[in-house]
Parts: sequence; structure tokens; C-alpha cells
Amino acid sequence: MGGIILVIAFLIYKWRRRHLSVYDDIEEFLQSYGDLMPVRYSSWDIRKMSAGFKEKLGEGGFGSVYKGKLSNGRLVAIKVLGKSKANGQDFINEVSTIGRIHHFNIVQLVGFYVEGSNRALVYDFMPNGSLDKHIFPKLEGVTKSLCSKEIFEISLGIARGIEYLHRGCNMQILHFDIKPHNILLDENFIPKISDFGLARLCPLENSLVSLTAARGTLGYIAPELFYKKIGGVSYKADVYSFGILLMEMANKRKNLNPHAENSSQIYFPLWIYDQYRKGKEMEVEDATEEESKIVKKMIIVALWCIQLKPCDRPSMNKVMEMLEGEVESLQLPPKPCLYPQEQEHEKHNVEAAGETSTLSEEGSQESSLISNAH
Repeated sequence: MGGIILVIAFLIYKWRRRHLSVYDDIEEFLQSYGDLMPVRYSSWDIRKMSAGFKEKLGEGGFGSVYKGKLSNGRLVAIKVLGKSKANGQDFINEVSTIGRIHHFNIVQLVGFYVEGSNRALVYDFMPNGSLDKHIFPKLEGVTKSLCSKEIFEISLGIARGIEYLHRGCNMQILHFDIKPHNILLDENFIPKISDFGLARLCPLENSLVSLTAARGTLGYIAPELFYKKIGGVSYKADVYSFGILLMEMANKRKNLNPHAENSSQIYFPLWIYDQYRKGKEMEVEDATEEESKIVKKMIIVALWCIQLKPCDRPSMNKVMEMLEGEVESLQLPPKPCLYPQEQEHEKHNVEAAGETSTLSEEGSQESSLISNAH
């Protein structure tokens, strides 16, 4: 009996030491930032501004979000973080990245609350919610969807925000979780990049970062986070995620659709690429000629962004240049692949097709020579 009590006591001691270490790390981080930190609120402040957590805006793996109001009348969104497996690193990531930057297309962190394992982040309130509700209106139950011009302007704003993260700060910020749910829209539908829980800070001169495990959301994660041999992890991982997002915005549908009637449409980027290669452009319902050009431009840029190898993808600066340019100046990139083996197979097919074409030409020339001889 005494042995069991000793074991339990030891486990409690280890648990407390581990959690105290996490709390100490967070407090040490906050102290090191000093006056650069956003406002630190108390638990009473958070409860008051949320009116006792009266109005819930949403919920996810990170925790819950509530609507709130500051004493000056400013509306805010309060993200109450759940128990994290990252030992508080997600909280530190959010405060250390978003807390130090101010950009038109990045959500503003107003303040935070931390006390032991209880943590919350206070942001500007975005009345139009997240982008997914507007590009997947049928799935999200939204009655009004955005037109192609509006979606294009939003895509430009997102691109500007990501470019700022990559090159506009004194440190390079890699987001690693660009997706529709993490793009918030203000009252004028101006996009704001949010959720920096997976972000990484690194010096501008560093082209590659070291990760122990893949991070992000399935469907948007760059392939180099799984296949190390195709290239190192860099800001090009965000370019890939943006490409997937851009494709979904252009088509107003999710890229992966296991319930598609045609099996070739299950992964939409491959299907749409084949259509464009055959000279068949995607039909946009009730679209003007200008809107059709906008959609085509977004799709071609997206296809460049989702190339398998990081070195084959453009930088966000180049992405903005392509989006702001004329669609006629854009070339269709090589067919995007999902994994390295598929790229090798595609390369083999192209080479085989080239050889067949050459043999056919040689055969035609030979036949012509024979008939001329006769």
C-alpha cells in the first residue's frame, strides 16, 4: 500500500513539475518581450468583455471563440484556448508572431490572458466571419455567395498578407496553416490572415527551416513536409497552401470531392488542368467575359503554386505579379502531381509520347521517300 502511495505521489510531482515548467516558459517569454507585448488582461477582464461568455462565435480543435466588447465599445473576438498538446507553444507562437506585426491583411491581436493552463487571445472582431462560409455557401448554409471579382480581390489581399509575412518583417514568418477557415473577413470583406498557432519565426536569410513533424491541415499541407527528397521546407510551403486555397476560391468548391460523379473529378486540380490542356475552359455560370478571364487567371496561378517540388513554385511576390497581370501572358505549368512517384510516371509518359511522335514523323518521311522513289 505504501508503495502505491509513493508511485502516485511521484506521478503527481512529475505532472506538476512538467506543467510548472510550461507556465514558467510562457511567463519567461512574456517578460522578455516587455513593452512590445499587446495588452495583458485578467480573467475578470475577459469575463466582463465577453458578458460571461454569452455569445459563442465558433469552435474548433484550438478551443472556442466568443464575441466581446471593450470598455470603449470596440468589438472583439475572444479565442479561449483549449488544453494544448504543444505545451503552450501554440500560444507563444500566436503572441510572438501576430503580436509584433501590423498589416492591412493580417488580423490584429488586441491582447491576451494567461494564468496557469488558462489562456485566451483577444482579436479584432470580423463581422463577415471566415472565408469558407462564402466560397462554400451550399456547405455552410450561407444564402449570398461572393462574385468572381469580389473573390479575386480577396485573393489579392491574402497574397499581400502572406508576402508581408515572408518578406515584410525583420523576421521571416512561415504560417503553415493557410486555408479558408483561417482567413477572416471584415465589414468590407477585406481578408485578414489569422491563427498563427503553427507559425515559425526564422531569420530572413534562412531559406530552409527544420521541422520534426508535418504541420498544417490535410489537403493544404505542402508535399515536402511528407516527402523530404523533393526539397527542403521553406516559405514555399505557404505558397503551396495558398495555391490550394486559390483553386478552391476560383471554383467555389473543395478540391477533394470523394462523392464526385466522375472519378477524374475527385481531385479537382488534376481534372481542371486536363481540361485546360485540351483547350476546354471551365464554364462559369452567368459569368461575363471579364469574370471568366479572372477565374482562368486564378486557376493558372494556382496550378503554378501547387507544383510538387518547392523549387518549381513561384514566390508570393511573383504570385502577386501574375495575379495583377493579364491572363494572356500566363503559360500553363507542368501537370501538378500529388507525390514523387506520380511525377516520375508522368515524366515517363511524356518521354514515351515524344518518342512515339518522333517515330511517327520518321515513318511518314520514310513513306514519302518510298513513294517519291516509285
